[in-house]
Amino acid sequence: MRGTAHGTAPVPLSVLDLLTVGAGNTATDALRTAAAIAQTAERRGYHRYWVAEHHSMPGVASSSPAVILAHLAAQTESIRLGSGGVMLPNHAPLVIAEQFGTLEAMAPGRVDLGLGRAPGTDGATAAALRRTERLNEGADDFPQQLAELLRFLDDDFPDGHPYARIHAVPGPVQATSPGGVQSAHRPPVWLLGSSGFSARLAAQLGLPFAFAHHFSAQNTIPALDLYRETFRPSAVLDEPYALIGVGALASETEAEARRQVLAGALSMIRLRTGRPGLVPTPEEAESHPYSMVEEDFVESWLGNVVYGTPDAVRQGLDDLAKRTGANELMITANAHGGAARLRSYELIADAYGLPGASA
Repeated sequence: MRGTAHGTAPVPLSVLDLLTVGAGNTATDALRTAAAIAQTAERRGYHRYWVAEHHSMPGVASSSPAVILAHLAAQTESIRLGSGGVMLPNHAPLVIAEQFGTLEAMAPGRVDLGLGRAPGTDGATAAALRRTERLNEGADDFPQQLAELLRFLDDDFPDGHPYARIHAVPGPVQATSPGGVQSAHRPPVWLLGSSGFSARLAAQLGLPFAFAHHFSAQNTIPALDLYRETFRPSAVLDEPYALIGVGALASETEAEARRQVLAGALSMIRLRTGRPGLVPTPEEAESHPYSMVEEDFVESWLGNVVYGTPDAVRQGLDDLAKRTGANELMITANAHGGAARLRSYELIADAYGLPGASA
C-alpha cells in the first residue's frame, strides 16, 4: 500500500486521471490517452494510477471505473490501478465486491478500491442511478454500506446473518471449495473525502485516506489533522497514511502552462453553473469574455493549481507536501488535450529525476 519516493520527490507521486474529453475529441481519444498516461506513469515510477466515477458530464469519460481499470490492467504490468473513487451509494456493495474481486484476479496485488459517499454527479442523475428520490439516505447509510462491502470482500458475515451464505466471487470463498487455493491478495480499501466525515471514518477503521485537495483545498489541513488525531491502528495500518489529490500541470513555459490550466478553469465554471460540456480549447478559454464573477473564480481556482515550468511545479509540490504532511501526492492534470497532460507527467518526472526518462 505504501509507495516509495523516487528521485528527489519528497513523497511517492501518483496519478489521478479524470479521462477528460476535450472539444473536438471523443471518448475513444480519452481512453487512448488514459492508456498512454498509465503506461507513462508506470515507466516513470509513479506509484499508482486512479480513475474517478463521474456521471452525466460530457467532458469526463469515467462513468465506469471498473471497466476502464480492466482495460488498463491489460496494458500495464506493475503500476497500482484503482478507483479514486467508486461512489458507493450508487451501487450495491456486492456488485462492487465482485467487480474489484475480478480486477484483483486480472492484476493480482496491484488493485486499490477507493470509495466515496458523494454521487459524483447532480441530484437528478443520482436519482436515476439509485432509482430512488431519497438521496440523503445513501450518504447517511455510507458506514453501513461500507461495513457490508468489507464483509463481502473478506467473506466473513457471521452465522445467522441474512447474507452469510452469499459470496462475492472471485473472492475468499473459492479457497474453501474442494481443491480451492486462497488468493494472496484482496483489494485494499481507501476512503475518499473532501470534508471531515470520511476522514473520521477512515481513522476509526484504521484505513488509508485520500483527500480531494484539488477541489476542496480549504478543508485539506483540518481533514488531515482530524484523520491523524483520531486514527486507530488496525490490521491494515499501524499508523495513518494519507494522500491528497493535487491539480498540477507543467509545461516548458509558464505562459503555456497557464493557457492549458485556464481551459480547465473555464470547464469548471461551466460545470458549477449547470452548463457542463466538453473541455474547451486553450484558444477558446483565452478569448472567453469573463465576467467579474468568473474572473474571481478563475483566480481562486488557479490559486490551488500548481502550474508553470517544471522547476516551478516541483517547488510547488514540495511546498504542498511539507505544508500538509501528506504521505503521497496524486497529481491530476485538467487540460483540453491529451498531449499536454502526457507531457506534463513527463516533465514533472524529469524535474524530480524519476527513472525511465525518454531517450
